[in-house]
Amino acid sequence: MKKCIIIMNPESGKVKSLRSKQAFYDVLRKHGYDAEIRYTKGPKDATRIVEELEDDVDLVISAGGDGTLNEVVTGNLRREKKLVIANLPMGTTNDVANMYGYTKDYKKNLELLLNGVRKKVDICYIDKTPFVYVACLGDYIDMAYNTPRDLKKKYGKIAYILYGLRQLRNKITRYKIKYKVNGEEHSGEYSFFFVTNSSRVAGVDDIYYDIKMDDNMFEVALANPKTKPEILKMLVQVTMKDVKDVPGITYYRTNEFEIEFLDKPKTSWCIDGEEYPSNSSKFKFKVEQKIKMLIPKINAKKLFDK
Repeated sequence: MKKCIIIMNPESGKVKSLRSKQAFYDVLRKHGYDAEIRYTKGPKDATRIVEELEDDVDLVISAGGDGTLNEVVTGNLRREKKLVIANLPMGTTNDVANMYGYTKDYKKNLELLLNGVRKKVDICYIDKTPFVYVACLGDYIDMAYNTPRDLKKKYGKIAYILYGLRQLRNKITRYKIKYKVNGEEHSGEYSFFFVTNSSRVAGVDDIYYDIKMDDNMFEVALANPKTKPEILKMLVQVTMKDVKDVPGITYYRTNEFEIEFLDKPKTSWCIDGEEYPSNSSKFKFKVEQKIKMLIPKINAKKLFDK
């Protein structure tokens, strides 16, 4: 039997609703895996668990949200021998899982990934910290990591909206920046910053129509809305067309991006739904292809070149 470790976040909403874990073992055993569930006990615990796993593990499944997946990937990157990982969505937003074609049924999702294909996946970095699909900064973005956990447990995705409504009275912060991309230096004033390796962010599908997860590139979007109505208009346009075609958004596809804020940001970057605290005003982004993931076949041809 092959060896599988399931790293499960017990705080994820769908995990708490499970009546039995036996279904996990039954499905995995059918596919030739001897499985063991290991529960996280706090922030960064998934990283530690993966980092300390034995080399004979054939598959590591991240059962949680995007934040749990980030921790699993981070732990894997710290290993000398990288393990094959997979994502089983059990969280609130699950942007990565939706992009790959997962459903809301965890049993069906487990079958989808076990019948899937192994792919080399690009991993992005902000300075020396990896992220799976998004690093973003701007007003309201902090609701991804500041929304109280008890609200998320009770209301799910609606909790983010409830928290965001509390912030609507705030003025929109604009930042003067200098940045370097594709060997060229630029400057400007922007309100929102997105560095992504995903076709879905914050629950919005197909923000980019031609993204690839193995092209050694990532996408940069710098947005300059000045008022709340402009933000709303831009959000509507993002749901209707490719981000790079939306007025007010400066777009790049690149493999290296450097940005310097002339005034220190008032909020932290958000990476994969979690806070990335930093005292710096300069940040450097890059991408490397270091891990293999087992993903459903449904969107594999669309998302991968190889």
